[in-house]
Amino acid sequence: MSTGVLYAIQTLRQLMPPAIESGTSLEAELSIPAVVIKDEPRFAYRGMMLDVSRHFFPVSFVKKYIDLIALHKMNTLHWHLTEDQAWRIEIKKYPRLTEVGAFRNGTIIGHHPGTANDQEVYGGFYTQEEVKDIVAYASKQHVTIIPEIEMPGHGAAAIAAYPYLSCFPEEPTSVFNDMMSDKSRELQQSGTPKIVQETWGVMDDVFCGGKESTFAFLQDVLDEVIPLFPSKYVHIGGDESPKANWERCPNCQARIKKEKLNDEHELQSYFVQRMEKYINGKGKQIIGWDEILEGGLAPNATVMSWRGEKGGIEAAKQHHDVIMTPTTYNYFDYYQSEDTENEPLAIGGFLPLEKVYSYNPIPEELDKEEERFVLGAQGNVWTEYMKTEDQVEYMTFPRMAALSEVVWSPQESRSWEDFKERLEHLAKRYYVLDIEYAKHFMENW
Repeated sequence: MSTGVLYAIQTLRQLMPPAIESGTSLEAELSIPAVVIKDEPRFAYRGMMLDVSRHFFPVSFVKKYIDLIALHKMNTLHWHLTEDQAWRIEIKKYPRLTEVGAFRNGTIIGHHPGTANDQEVYGGFYTQEEVKDIVAYASKQHVTIIPEIEMPGHGAAAIAAYPYLSCFPEEPTSVFNDMMSDKSRELQQSGTPKIVQETWGVMDDVFCGGKESTFAFLQDVLDEVIPLFPSKYVHIGGDESPKANWERCPNCQARIKKEKLNDEHELQSYFVQRMEKYINGKGKQIIGWDEILEGGLAPNATVMSWRGEKGGIEAAKQHHDVIMTPTTYNYFDYYQSEDTENEPLAIGGFLPLEKVYSYNPIPEELDKEEERFVLGAQGNVWTEYMKTEDQVEYMTFPRMAALSEVVWSPQESRSWEDFKERLEHLAKRYYVLDIEYAKHFMENW
């Protein structure tokens, strides 16, 4: 009931003049249209992801992002906290995760693989007290926060802090195109082979799937993470985990032999299922990117389908819950205009507002029984090329508004022409709220 009241207030808020958002008194009398609204969301899961690992954002901005999720009647923040380029959450048993892993010695300049290294130490992290504060703040807005702790790939920052987590602790970290910072190069020359990654992309140096110490570490981390988040879910990543190191690692090969696995893909499935069993024992369930389907899906896993809809379709047909977030409709790090020379640097791709709005999260390939496993959809904000709060807002809005209607309104009642008219009113609210939104939707209207 209280959630319904919150959404009713958001509806009332949207019916009022945007000027009320400024907090100043209005001389004119306020009037609200005499309407009856009977409304309910189409999907239970209405999410936005925020990557704070590639670039760090302060508590104040995370709270603002939560406010805007609530304004759009969405209900989930998927908080991407660990990566190759940084570890952002305090773990008291492993202090080097933030002492070392939260800071990189430089960052590539320009589009991957880069033209140079900026040579600037960059980083930051959230203390557990700050996490508690953010979670409590979100709860008041009826927004659930799902933490993501990446495994078995995207772990270079953790490996820099604790090299034994790698298959090959003595092998130096490499940076694509030899774009390593001078400071990291000096560290390697003086006997510190592992560094926090300074470029983007997919790295071969992943968590070792053959060592018991890897699983002990991850379980210890989750023992501290899980109590901070009331959510029923923990996101464990599972994506983009190359198998090259596992193929030549004696420990991984011994694990494959011992567990009677066929190959390294089944080792990934073993890894995910083992961690799922531990997380289930803590009363939680896992979400993973669609690569967790490789080698066999963990028994209770929810699949986040990002490489198109194929993974989601496959999971739903196996009667596993699915969250749709395909790159073609839901990746807000893609360009919003084909005139990329006049846009902020982005990862690539082209995702205009109208295409976001056109999305239907229920694939045609699913029958009525299978459709019920699609929990909803999510927009993803990956921040490799978003250094500032303004850039995040520019890439996110108003595309979040389009997605919010996708996951709230019945498919048959949505109208692009009607949405465009209402968006002009919402844009005025964005302006008053000091949101740096993209204005492409106003072109040629």
